Amino acid sequence: MSKPIKVAIIDDHPLFRDGVAASLRDAPMIDLVAEGSNASEAIEISEKVLPDIMLLDISMPGKSIEAARQISILYPAVRIIMLTASDSDEDVSASLDAGARGYVLKGIGSDELIRMIVAVHNGESYITPSLAARVLSKMQTRLATPVAEDSASLTPREEQILEFVSMGQTNKEIAKGLGISEKTVKHYMTNIMQKLQVRNRVEAVLSVRNKKNANEKRTAKVRLANSSSSRD
Repeated sequence: MSKPIKVAIIDDHPLFRDGVAASLRDAPMIDLVAEGSNASEAIEISEKVLPDIMLLDISMPGKSIEAARQISILYPAVRIIMLTASDSDEDVSASLDAGARGYVLKGIGSDELIRMIVAVHNGESYITPSLAARVLSKMQTRLATPVAEDSASLTPREEQILEFVSMGQTNKEIAKGLGISEKTVKHYMTNIMQKLQVRNRVEAVLSVRNKKNANEKRTAKVRLANSSSSRD
């Protein structure tokens, strides 16, 4: 049996924190190792306890996103999931930029939260589906340059997997749908991110979309030019 996932909760609302803690204590694969109420305690807990997963609220004393950035740099083994009431696109983008592996709204059920903890612990990234499409759009500015034409092209299987990722599916769901192992899906995702030179699943999807859009625009221009030439 694999070791339980060490989880820390950082939230300044005791009632909410106690509710999440109670749910996690009932999960056999979870070991709740620490609780905190502000950004400073998040950094301190990362140093002293080194949890596998940290559930971190954005709206609490201190600068939570900056704390996430410091933790990601100083303690990369700690994978951060933002568990918050904020559905701000800016907060989602800032959290991902700071190194968070997940962004989950507080309305999530306990069973789904546990599944997300397990998924992130296994190397996946997760954003509440209702926010994912909006985040992709907001990230257009930062990732506006399409993938270079001379970069390694994706294989048909990699393109297929990336399409499932764009639909919000986890590695486990993709593996089940394709009839392959979850480990194989992880291997494909590693190759995809290396080829596209991106840091996470969201950026991978957006990079391919940007390249596709750029190619479509070029094709449209060529057709327009050809059409004009034929009329002349």
